[in-house]
Amino acid sequence: MTEASFQSRVADAERSLRDLFPPTPLQLNEHLSAKYGARIFLKREDLTPVRSYKIRGAFNFMRKRIAEGAGAGRFCCASAGNHAQGFAFACRFFGLKGRVFMPVTTPQQKIQKTQMFGGDAIEVELVGDYFDDCYAAAKAYAASSGAELVPPFDHEDIIEGQATVAREIVAQLGDEAADLLVLPVGGGGLASGITRYVSDLAGPRPTIRFAEPAGAPSLRTSLEQGRVVRLEQLEGFVDGAAVAEIGAIPFETLRRAAPADVVLSPEGRLCGTMLEMLNIEGIVLEPAGALAIDALHDLRPLVEGRTAVLVVSGSNFDFERLPDVKERALRFDGLKKYLILRLAQRPGALRDFLGLLGPDDDISRFEYLKKSARDFGSILIGIETKNPANFETIFRRLEESGTAYQDITENRIMADLLI
Repeated sequence: MTEASFQSRVADAERSLRDLFPPTPLQLNEHLSAKYGARIFLKREDLTPVRSYKIRGAFNFMRKRIAEGAGAGRFCCASAGNHAQGFAFACRFFGLKGRVFMPVTTPQQKIQKTQMFGGDAIEVELVGDYFDDCYAAAKAYAASSGAELVPPFDHEDIIEGQATVAREIVAQLGDEAADLLVLPVGGGGLASGITRYVSDLAGPRPTIRFAEPAGAPSLRTSLEQGRVVRLEQLEGFVDGAAVAEIGAIPFETLRRAAPADVVLSPEGRLCGTMLEMLNIEGIVLEPAGALAIDALHDLRPLVEGRTAVLVVSGSNFDFERLPDVKERALRFDGLKKYLILRLAQRPGALRDFLGLLGPDDDISRFEYLKKSARDFGSILIGIETKNPANFETIFRRLEESGTAYQDITENRIMADLLI
């Protein structure tokens, strides 16, 4: 298929989408523009009816199958997040029955939101503990019932739907051209669709950079090895983009990128970006939705003095996760640490320790780990401070006082066990 035919198909998909919702806003963000010395626009995919771009691909796939008379009017998908919600919304729009397969471990909030968007048009079936389990169940259901399985990213029609984001951006920029596009990457449907669309634009083409979670670098790893690679280990915090294997079709487009074109966002820094956008701009973002913005930390030399468009991919964030987000951000910035202290079991020992802390140091956690010790006791203590350099002073004072301690902040096993 030629790039021109791809653009015409995207144009058709974009016109069809207008039956569901208007183009999402492209907004100049004054805060980020001032911070990075650039003109930074946010493409607000968090403002679709389901608060993510996923509705675009699901809708485009389904409308094409309906036109072909496939699926006998039945559809299914496997997802625990945004794809399920976009799928559910499309099912209700078309007035067709759909079945969503979700892992048993899916938070109730996500199940309820999927049911809310789909209404009576969908059924939710919980299967297995992991995505692979429910994906296998969805494929089995499709095979036995004749239903069409709507894939999350690895299909031409899904990619076309996601590429409508690019078509809207071009129209919204008007005479102003973007120098830089920053795109989040999970399975690659959105990133490859936008990349394909802008590659055939007349005139200067924007530089494109990609943003992935550091704990799920499926694109970066595949680019390094020159083939699609399935990650053996995966950190699931950035659940909207934590994909073990980049889609085969998206990779055919994205393989032209260099590994250095992919920015990897550490979880803690990403959490800080989420809090920054919430506290300063009042914008609620899920971890995957903040990837493109967080990538600016590493792209400052490239973005300075230029016009950049960042795709904000979603805002389906459960506020019960907010304390965890704050915790990760503080630890990444070096403002919070966890120590195990060995204190003498004598009157005044704790008071002596408290005297080692400065005026900006606060105790956020205090717990005896062994209360029956006669001479010494172990204590888990969490300390927050206003300046990371304050911990150098705390550690020096502990050593001068002869207090034995261990910093377990970055010890994953100990932290998961005790904190």
